[in-house]
Amino acid sequence: MNLSELEGRRIAIWGYGQEGRATLAALRWRLPRAPLALLCSAAEASEVMGLGDPALYIFTEEVTADLLVRFDVVIKSPGISPYHGVAAQALARGVRFTSGTALWFAESPEARTICVTGTKGKSTTSALIAHLLRAGGVRTGLAGNIGLPLLDLLEADPPAEINVLELSSYQTRDAVAPEVAVVLNLFPEHLDWHGSEERYVADKLALATVANPRHLVLNAADARLASLGRSAVVQGSASETNLGAEAGGTRAAQLWWFNARHGWHLRGSVIHRGEEEVMDASALPLPGAHNRGNLCAALSAIEAAGFDARALARHAMSFRPLPHRLQVIGHRDGREYVNDSISTTPHASLAALDCHANRRVAILVGGFDRGLDWSVFFERMNREPPLAIITMGQNGPQIYDGLKFASRGGRFGLFQAPDMPEAVRIAEQVIGADGVILLSPGAPSFPRYRDYVERGRHFAQVAGFDPDQISAIPGLGVG
Repeated sequence: MNLSELEGRRIAIWGYGQEGRATLAALRWRLPRAPLALLCSAAEASEVMGLGDPALYIFTEEVTADLLVRFDVVIKSPGISPYHGVAAQALARGVRFTSGTALWFAESPEARTICVTGTKGKSTTSALIAHLLRAGGVRTGLAGNIGLPLLDLLEADPPAEINVLELSSYQTRDAVAPEVAVVLNLFPEHLDWHGSEERYVADKLALATVANPRHLVLNAADARLASLGRSAVVQGSASETNLGAEAGGTRAAQLWWFNARHGWHLRGSVIHRGEEEVMDASALPLPGAHNRGNLCAALSAIEAAGFDARALARHAMSFRPLPHRLQVIGHRDGREYVNDSISTTPHASLAALDCHANRRVAILVGGFDRGLDWSVFFERMNREPPLAIITMGQNGPQIYDGLKFASRGGRFGLFQAPDMPEAVRIAEQVIGADGVILLSPGAPSFPRYRDYVERGRHFAQVAGFDPDQISAIPGLGVG
């Protein structure tokens, strides 16, 4: 269903965050006088009324299935799960839902797309792909979960030659026939939205199994992804696989592996393409082996799309790292402050610690408790602890309790803090004048913060730095 097919229907936009704003703008671009309903909060309603749109009807009442059945089509924000609550009740009663992502794909059937998903690393990988292609003179769009709704790309003039789209697990089922689909890794996350780990994995893998991609880039080092591609006999860099056909698609995807010796992979600090040494990545402006793996994924996607990845690889040296991802926000009194607020799983916190091995580190962990298993984190801290761990947030007490045994004997300092200011104060006291204060929570930011950006900005402010200098994501849109 594209935008013009909505004409004459009773349409509701559910949610007025970034996606909701982009949806309203796109509808008004194509259907300037069509009556529309907006389901939003009272605070958002006061902003919307300032638009002076006489054909926009605002509902601030509680959203119920009885309300939703009044509309032919409901365009919902990605954060609203279809698996439980009001949306699930409305689906059972025949309400038709769509999304900004689905509308963009319907509006752009001829667009070349590289779609990237994965539990971790998808923003950096997407931004790397766009950066490298632009460095090679390719007009490239960058949008999606990284911070710009896909519908905001519609008015680009001239349009992008190719679009790099970061898709969360909330969006992957809405992708249609990407030229290249990239799946980086799979760890349990967003279980509250999906309802189970099995459904989360299935939704993530929908980009490979349902979307019908032409080329599929997978991480050979991820056990689930290796299993997904195991039926294909890999020779050289790519092979034909029947993933698309199994899902009822019309074509088989060509499979490309990264982190495998026949494809793009890392040996020590050197990026290889098969047996060929391409570049020394030790000086990359991206900390950690996992980020060098993201570069391997980006180069694989670029090659799958038909570009000269070898020639473009060197431009990674001019890449500007994204905010809130192992971001060094400043130094003060001998201490280095690192903002990894994007970290929302224990695995991400472990990766952040790996990037600062052999340094004196005080790590701040904890946030919203969504039932993730922290046992792997506890086991690592028992073997390889940092100087100190400060817990905070809703699941802070559980993390603290899980670490108490490992902290016996004074092998590392273990502290609890009621909030960010106290956590930073404790970390500064423990570190003294030499070391790293690392915010890598391993948990979502709410309800204390609106999102990970607000959490990272608060960390910067508490640490004495200007939060306005750390938050801009470079490269969004078409360029």
